[in-house]
Amino acid sequence: MDPSFAEFAAGLTLKDIPDDVLGIMRRSFLDTMGVAAIASTTDMAKIGVKVAPIIGGAGKSSARILMNGTRVSTTAAAMAGAMTIDSVDAHDGTSPCKGHAGSAVFPALLALADTMPIDGPTFATLLTIGYEVSYRAGLAQHATCADYHTSGAWTAVGVGTAYARGLGCPASVIRHSAGIAEYHGPRSQMMRCIDFPTMVRDGVGWGAPSGVAAAYLAQAGFTGAPALTCEDAPEFWADFGTAWRITSDTHYKPYPCCRWAHPSIDAARDLMRDNTLSHKDVARVEIQTFHMATRLAGQTPATPDEFAYAIAFPVATMIVRGQIGVPELATETLQDPEILRISQNTQLIDDPHLTEISIGKRWAEVSIILHDGRRFDAVPRSPRGDADMPLSDAEIAEKFHLFADPVLGESRANEIEMLTANFDSLKQPDFARLLDLCLNGTPLA
Repeated sequence: MDPSFAEFAAGLTLKDIPDDVLGIMRRSFLDTMGVAAIASTTDMAKIGVKVAPIIGGAGKSSARILMNGTRVSTTAAAMAGAMTIDSVDAHDGTSPCKGHAGSAVFPALLALADTMPIDGPTFATLLTIGYEVSYRAGLAQHATCADYHTSGAWTAVGVGTAYARGLGCPASVIRHSAGIAEYHGPRSQMMRCIDFPTMVRDGVGWGAPSGVAAAYLAQAGFTGAPALTCEDAPEFWADFGTAWRITSDTHYKPYPCCRWAHPSIDAARDLMRDNTLSHKDVARVEIQTFHMATRLAGQTPATPDEFAYAIAFPVATMIVRGQIGVPELATETLQDPEILRISQNTQLIDDPHLTEISIGKRWAEVSIILHDGRRFDAVPRSPRGDADMPLSDAEIAEKFHLFADPVLGESRANEIEMLTANFDSLKQPDFARLLDLCLNGTPLA
């Protein structure tokens, strides 16, 4: 067993982190806070906030719940914050892992930062550790486990590693924290939520607090090493610290729904725009995609959770509305008769070739057939937002303000944007201001 990942986590400093990695962390900070803002208005987030004090009320050391301000234990704050972000499926992700790190890492580390004086360089270092360890643990888990587990299963390891480092633990304790987090983390079955969409979502609501609790347990002397995803899968760790999965694997979402639907949405968007089509002329839609994506289906979603894990309805929404933004997250959208008509006339086709190539990326091919018999076919494509087809900084900022401004107000949103742009260089007082902007409720206390 090779515990060098823990030694790396214990010794990493800001100067060791490449500029392109820090650039991703800045983009992810802004993007995630935009999602958190709009997500704080959802029923799922409100339930998490309601239950958090029951699970862990404010004690000797407490933290504010993300975008809410209620003080609870750090584990409960991590839980409620992760559930908040997870409630709107628009946060950053990693296509090779088929999941998300930031939705667990951000709320956990923001809770830690709320318990101690911390500056931007320190937070950036912890954030980088949390993301990179999560990504690699996720790859190892997918390669070695028969079942496809949610992001909560492997982000628990990343959170446990980064949080223990944040507590000032040495490598030997960090190693145990990762092992405890892996062992106690939620091995939840992602395809169950795909087949039966509910608020359990991507499992980060328990992945984040599992990592936080693991760090405190390890600090107190609880043992749990090794984390097999870190120490028994050398092929995923051989270049740890020299190559960065953060830069190669992080994607950003232009739409608030499952990433598996994005290539189909992009294709439908382009077909409608490039051929000047009207949704009134659309008779039916054919979508060829990889096997797992066909299980999203979702012709008639009844809840926001079913919308998030669907393809047919989001594609129909793009065809009818020309966008999938904040208005489309309203429950009234689910009863839109024109969207329902097109969604119910959408066929998902399991394509063996697209399944074969949808390993590190997601592929789909879309055809739109009109009432007059004309057919418009898009070539197979992967989604916008991956490293080879990135969203621009302007697009990330536009998305942030689309989500954040209606909830936080333009002034507060503008200040978050300004401070996240160089958060890794902020001194403690300025980083404390950023914490207030991200953690307090509305209006800002």
